[in-house]
Amino acid sequence: MTDIYKIAFSSLRGMTRRLGEDILARIGDEKTFFTIPERQLSAVMGCSNRLFAESYRSALLEKARQEAVFIDNNSVKTLYFTENDYPARLNECDDAPLMLYGLGDCDLNSAHMLSIVGTRHATPYGTDFVIRLVEDLAKKIDNLVIVSGLAYGIDVVAHRAALHCGVPTVAVLAHGLNTIYPAAHRNTAAEIARSGGMLLTDYMSQDQLHKGNFVARNRIVAGLCDCTIVAESAIKGGALITAGIASAYHRDVAALPGRTSDRFSQGCNKLIADNTAALISDADSLIAMMGWHARQQEGDQSTISISLSPEEESVIDYLTQKGEGDINNIGVALNMPMHRLMPLLVDMEFKNLILTFPGGKYRLA
Repeated sequence: MTDIYKIAFSSLRGMTRRLGEDILARIGDEKTFFTIPERQLSAVMGCSNRLFAESYRSALLEKARQEAVFIDNNSVKTLYFTENDYPARLNECDDAPLMLYGLGDCDLNSAHMLSIVGTRHATPYGTDFVIRLVEDLAKKIDNLVIVSGLAYGIDVVAHRAALHCGVPTVAVLAHGLNTIYPAAHRNTAAEIARSGGMLLTDYMSQDQLHKGNFVARNRIVAGLCDCTIVAESAIKGGALITAGIASAYHRDVAALPGRTSDRFSQGCNKLIADNTAALISDADSLIAMMGWHARQQEGDQSTISISLSPEEESVIDYLTQKGEGDINNIGVALNMPMHRLMPLLVDMEFKNLILTFPGGKYRLA
C-alpha cells in the first residue's frame, strides 16, 4: 500500500534532501512528523516553522491520500530517497527530489545512463546525428538507457531512436502522470512505458503545470546520467541549462560541433569552446571518452600495433600513472616546452591515443 506519509513529507514546501535527512534524524520517521503536536515538533526541532503548523500538515496529508488513490489505480511506482530502488546517481545530487513517480519498468541504475538533449527546432543535421548515435550505441553497448525530456525536436528524436533500436528510454516530465505534454507525443509516451522504459516525474497528478517546471526537471535529466549530450542548441536554451547542471554535478558533458554560421550549433560550439563539453562526432568518440567497454563485434580485427615516439611514450607513461593531466602539469613533468608539447598532444589526439576533456584535461583513449 502506498505510504501517504512519505508522499506528504516529500511535498513539504522548500523541502531539500539535507533538511529531510535532518528532520528524520531528529523525529524518527515520516509518520511521526505528521502525527505529533506542533508544540512538541517545534521542541524536538529546536525552532518554530510554518511547516510544523498542524493545519498545514493536515492539508498535505489529505493531498497525499488523494494522490495515493491515483497511484494505486494507475500502477504508478513511487521511488523514495531513502529506499533502495531510488536512482543511486540522483542520490549524489543535493537538489534531487525526495520522491519520484514512474510509469513503466526501467532499471534507473543501469550501467550506462545517457541523456540526449537539444533544441526543439532540430535540423536534419542534429536529427541524423542522434539517430546514428543511438543506433550505433545500441549495437555496441550493453545496459544502455537513453534519457530525455519528451519535448519537441531533439528530445523526441532520441526517445524514438531508442524505441526503434529496442533500447530502454526514460522521459522525464515537467508535470504529473495524469497527462502528457505535448499532447502530440502521447503515443510515444505510451510506447516508452510499455517497452521497458519509464515516464518519470517528481510532480503529483494534482500539481499545476508551470513554465518553471521545465527548467526544474532538467536537474533530473542530468542527475540520472553519467553523461549529457547536447546535440543541437542555440546560444540560449534549456539544453544548455541541462549541460550546466550536469557539469555542476561533475558529470561528463559532450556536444556535437557545427558550423559557426548555424544558429542551432552556436550553443554546442560555445560549450566546447568554454571547455564545458567535450567534442564528439559519433558513438566511437563517446565510448572512448566515457571509457565504456564496447561488446565484441563480428569481424572485429585484432588491434594494430602503433609505433610510438619517445615523447609520445613519455606522455602515455605520465597519463597511465596519473590518470589525467592538463598541459601545464604534463609539460612540467616531462620538462617539455609548450611549443613542442602542444603540437605533440594534438597529433596524439588525431592518432586516438589520448582524449581531451572539459577543463583542458587529457586522458588516455
